[in-house]
Amino acid sequence: MLKLQELAGWIIGKGLSTNNIGDILEGVAEGLITLGYPLLRASITMPAIDPLQRGFSVAWQRSSSISVDIQGHDEAGQEMFRRSPISYLVANGLRYGRWKLPSDEYATLYPLLKELSDLGATDYLLKLTAYPEGTALAGVGFSLAGEGPGGFSERQIADLDIFLPSLALACYRIAATRIATDMLAVYTGTRTSGRILSGQTQRGEGAAIYAAILLADLKNFTLLNENHAPNHIVAWLNEHFETIGRPVEQEGGEILKFMGDSLLAIFPADMENPAEACRRALSAAKEAQEANATLNRRRLAAAQPEILVDIVLHVGEVFYGNVGAVRRLDFTAIGKAVNEAARIEKLCDTVDRSLLASKAFASHFQALFEKVGTFSLKGVTRPAEIYALAE
Repeated sequence: MLKLQELAGWIIGKGLSTNNIGDILEGVAEGLITLGYPLLRASITMPAIDPLQRGFSVAWQRSSSISVDIQGHDEAGQEMFRRSPISYLVANGLRYGRWKLPSDEYATLYPLLKELSDLGATDYLLKLTAYPEGTALAGVGFSLAGEGPGGFSERQIADLDIFLPSLALACYRIAATRIATDMLAVYTGTRTSGRILSGQTQRGEGAAIYAAILLADLKNFTLLNENHAPNHIVAWLNEHFETIGRPVEQEGGEILKFMGDSLLAIFPADMENPAEACRRALSAAKEAQEANATLNRRRLAAAQPEILVDIVLHVGEVFYGNVGAVRRLDFTAIGKAVNEAARIEKLCDTVDRSLLASKAFASHFQALFEKVGTFSLKGVTRPAEIYALAE
């Protein structure tokens, strides 16, 4: 009994010092073996709050390393859940299940049991611990597979409850931290989320930075909204934002926000030598246009409307920080350079070019750009020289 209580204490300490559930599971498995459990495999399963993951499972197996299985939101992920023992417990409102192996009755329904039987397991048990209603996660599942003629003893199974609350608490702490970090990055971007989590949460807090700016705007979206169902519009919008956003992130840019049918991204730059940031922004813009054209060819072949994109490139100083109401902030970039980029975008149709750049940006690529005119921008005192990629 004392040893299991010591294991519970170790779990709490480890849960405060690591963000890796696998580290905790490995320690628990080794501890149970020391206590005489005929352990062959152990796993921890949790739901996830993530646009790409429905849940995940971390498994320890004797003579092999820690493995992680991700369950997606797609049909394959749903089928994976339906064919797992945990789905049986959830469907029947149970917190505990035990299967003696081998079992032909359950092997077809739950492939995991067949796999464990093939490994030599004779006993499999699964316990669920629920978290309070309204918390970010529903609960955690802990499973053990044992070997030998009798598998686990009734005493060993009962003793699991001595440390399972500690294990569930440690897993929740790690998973909640991961959710906060990952989901904040999904909604605000990796660089921005890092600043927020470091404590930059007060209105007005931020800094003036020099950056290359990329503004992409999908054309004729107002007309599409009038002629097509909202679910089609949203699906098309997501397709094109994914197509445009991928090269931005691959080139080290940060997507700050989606504004209706527009995307705003920055590439932080060295004020004394912004050429490298501009190069990455230009590369992202060209790749985005090519990828968008490829997407449009597929969509036209499917009898769907094509959606063109206009892109503007600029470079200058912006305020990068918190803007908004006290309890509703937006961590974004604002300033003269951002406003100028938005004004330049309005000229794409005027000069019949889909990629325009300011003089400040184009000056770093003199051989690639040609001047298309000098224009007055709304709200900007001095006329602006506008450039496009040389044809």
